Amino acid sequence: MHNYQCLKLLWTLKPPNRTFHGHPRLLSSDVHSQYESIRQGKQEIPKYFNFASDVLDKWSEIEKAGKRPSNPAFWWINGKGEEVKWSFEELGFLSRKVANVLTKDCGLQKGDRLILVLPRIPEWWLVKVACMRAGIVVIPGTSQLSAKDILYRLQASKATCLITTDKLAPAVDSVASQCQLLKTKLMVSKSSREGWLNFTELKQSADHDCIKTRIEDPMIIFFTSGTTGSPKMTQHSQGSLGFRPLLSERYWLDLTPSDMIWNTADTGWILTSVASFFDPWVFGSCIFIHHLPQTESAVILNTLCRFPIDALVGAPTLFRMLVQNDLSKYKFMSLKYCTSGGEPLNPEVMEQWKSQTGLDIHEVYGQTETGIICCGFKGMKIKPGSMGKAAPLYDVQIVDKNANILPPGQQGEIAVRSKPIRPLGFFSEYLDNPKKTAESERGDFYVTGDRGTMDEDGYFQFIGRDDDIIISSGYRIGPFEVESALIEHPAVVETAVVSSPDPLRGEVVKAFVVLSPTFSSTDLKSLTRDLQDHVKKTTAPYKYPRKVEFVKELPKTVTGKIKRKELRDKEWGRI
Repeated sequence: MHNYQCLKLLWTLKPPNRTFHGHPRLLSSDVHSQYESIRQGKQEIPKYFNFASDVLDKWSEIEKAGKRPSNPAFWWINGKGEEVKWSFEELGFLSRKVANVLTKDCGLQKGDRLILVLPRIPEWWLVKVACMRAGIVVIPGTSQLSAKDILYRLQASKATCLITTDKLAPAVDSVASQCQLLKTKLMVSKSSREGWLNFTELKQSADHDCIKTRIEDPMIIFFTSGTTGSPKMTQHSQGSLGFRPLLSERYWLDLTPSDMIWNTADTGWILTSVASFFDPWVFGSCIFIHHLPQTESAVILNTLCRFPIDALVGAPTLFRMLVQNDLSKYKFMSLKYCTSGGEPLNPEVMEQWKSQTGLDIHEVYGQTETGIICCGFKGMKIKPGSMGKAAPLYDVQIVDKNANILPPGQQGEIAVRSKPIRPLGFFSEYLDNPKKTAESERGDFYVTGDRGTMDEDGYFQFIGRDDDIIISSGYRIGPFEVESALIEHPAVVETAVVSSPDPLRGEVVKAFVVLSPTFSSTDLKSLTRDLQDHVKKTTAPYKYPRKVEFVKELPKTVTGKIKRKELRDKEWGRI
């Protein structure tokens, strides 16, 4: 943990005394309401848009005029007594300084790409806002990335700048010589390192004019795992993530400027960009963040009791973990809205949470490429096992392999209409991969690769992946990445990786391994640990196989292709 005294001196202003929940719902003065005529189709979508100047700076003006409640825009704690609070005005002041650091100290220009690998610390939010101000394309990554992951991302993205902590700096240095385009390395740390600029030591003025960006200009690139091959670069624009919540009805969050939201997802995933950045700030809400080095039930529950958090967003794993506690011992201060996303939530967990807290859990469903596709709205009847109805802006259907719409109750692939008009919330493309971009569409639809059904009332139910992707604790894992890591181990002749059911994580990675004859007499428990450690070191640790089964051979087709579906169906008791 770096020294926050240093951060406070350089990057924060003394926050005024603030009280909470001071104003009723605002109408004419809030930013979302100012776009009502566009939502009604009376005005066209603007050609130019920048989230920093058109949303955050507008809230700063409303705040200065005394028309926003006096709660912060951002409130961070680390669980050790340290905290950071920023108003929209302070967020603007500090992010302009960082924009100058990026353009002047780092020499970045509009369109340049920056990889941002930070845990849940305030600098992550400052850098993202600063990138928008300067027109720099930000590429978030989870802090669990290995040196191999970092190398692939640097080479594929052609990023010229990388920002991380001293923890990951050695991994970056081990591969930096293979990345000719990487010009600047920035470290958020209280220590110094040769070849790195120190984020907290760079001083710049707050005099910065936000760059003018078109609504279709690239803003963020996410690396997303696929069934085969390396992760794809999914590019989003100012419009698809920044303007989308302004064009939507309040739908899945429906926050007010008096509300505070806490999302526990990792900073590398799109859910954090949506639920801890764009959507709450469109409504002028306060984003609450806990550093959470580890996700522990007691820490989560005590935080909900000590802070005025109105909305909680997390992966199903979070709620599965929380209901294992005696929740009657905890009195939440303000919590009234809970949302789960990333994978399906078991109906029994929803029932346990409701019986102990009196609160419903609203499910949302989406993808890196699309943001939220389906959701349970506030006030909507909740059907256990359902992920709600189609989100505004999206025409969601169940289709067959020929893109024909299937009737209610019939199982098919979940798809979103993308022609003749591509929805604003969609990704622009898979960068440098026109083949994969084209394959994501079938007829008039973008196909998700997920199977599901829709009932007569328009509620969708998730059945499972149509491919081999594993979603564990909200993390999306491609089997190819794990298999590639395993096959490097001398004991492994052949391997197949599939999902396996797990009561806490929903599903976990399981590896079927054919051993080399020279390892056939090795202690299998010891070898299992060795293989797991090898994967943790070779790729991001969350991808390691929690289950390993040693087999003599893998089932294959006549052409020699491994029958992963057969292995997966056996794991899940379907055959």
